[in-house]
Amino acid sequence: MKISIHADTVPVEQYLVRLARRMRDMRPVMNAIGEIIVASVRRNFRESRAPDGTPWKPVKRKGRPLVDSGRLRNSVGYLAGHDRVEVGTGVVYAPFHQFGTGPYTIRPRRKKALYWPGAAHPVSLVEHPGLAARPFLGVRDTDWLEIRNLLLRYLCPPVSR
Repeated sequence: MKISIHADTVPVEQYLVRLARRMRDMRPVMNAIGEIIVASVRRNFRESRAPDGTPWKPVKRKGRPLVDSGRLRNSVGYLAGHDRVEVGTGVVYAPFHQFGTGPYTIRPRRKKALYWPGAAHPVSLVEHPGLAARPFLGVRDTDWLEIRNLLLRYLCPPVSR
């Protein structure tokens, strides 16, 4: 007894060619991922929370942490490539807020002493206790799910018959 099975592999081959073409330059989906992450970072600023949901340590002065001028928040952007997206900021003090600092000494640069309103007198240096880490860059768990679904829709669109 002889059994023959013939399968039409053309639709599968066409699908794989389409998939390979989409993977060569994923810039459209990387742009969309960048938008998701930047929106999430802005949400972190609104809620004063780290990407993992941890509340930022409050500041001693009036106001909320990291939002006085909005410069840091507004500087966050993304750069999409054909196989990746980079999210970040060019603000020089961003790493100090993202990761925190240890104690450090503040010395005058242009004058002989430091003075600020409310100080008892000019001082030659100040021992700063350091900044608490207030992570603002990162991907929330809910963002990963949205990114996963976006990638699946991009890479595995419905097959038309």
